[in-house]
Amino acid sequence: MRKNFGAKTWLYPMPVLIVGTYDENGTPNAMNAAWGGIYDTGLVMVCLADDHKTTENIKKNGAFTVSFATGKTVIPCDYVGIVSANDTPDKFARAGFHATKSEFVNAPIIDELPLTVECRLLKFNEDGICIGGIVNVSAEDSILDEKGRVDAKKLDPIIYDSSTHAYWSFGEKVGQAFSDGLKLK
Repeated sequence: MRKNFGAKTWLYPMPVLIVGTYDENGTPNAMNAAWGGIYDTGLVMVCLADDHKTTENIKKNGAFTVSFATGKTVIPCDYVGIVSANDTPDKFARAGFHATKSEFVNAPIIDELPLTVECRLLKFNEDGICIGGIVNVSAEDSILDEKGRVDAKKLDPIIYDSSTHAYWSFGEKVGQAFSDGLKLK
């Protein structure tokens, strides 16, 4: 038996993405953007409304960063999604975040978030889809495995459940992509 819910904006897992920008004064800003992900090879997409300070900053600077909220940073990451920089210009600092300027784009790397995708704005679609070209991905050493790759367990990214409006921790490894399915060949 299945239950029908009708048309819902549910997709699992939904990463919790924190978009970083600088305003016109060079003040860092961060926004929780639950709707986003990979758009195509080398491209990131986030859905942003026109009235966000983040949207204005991206259009002015032509750049942004996308970092992953983690189990350790749930509270500040949720906060930057609740409060608008239009009303609270110091929300980045109030969240307890610190910024390091990206070497590649005019946008902040949030020191407390260990994995960051640094992007150059390619275009804003009329429906609020912001598309950025990935110019670099940077990761803290603390989340790398012995081969220098990102270890998802060490990163501890959280996911958003839009059905219950809850954040969930990352689960356990259950298989190996591009390998396990070969057992059926």
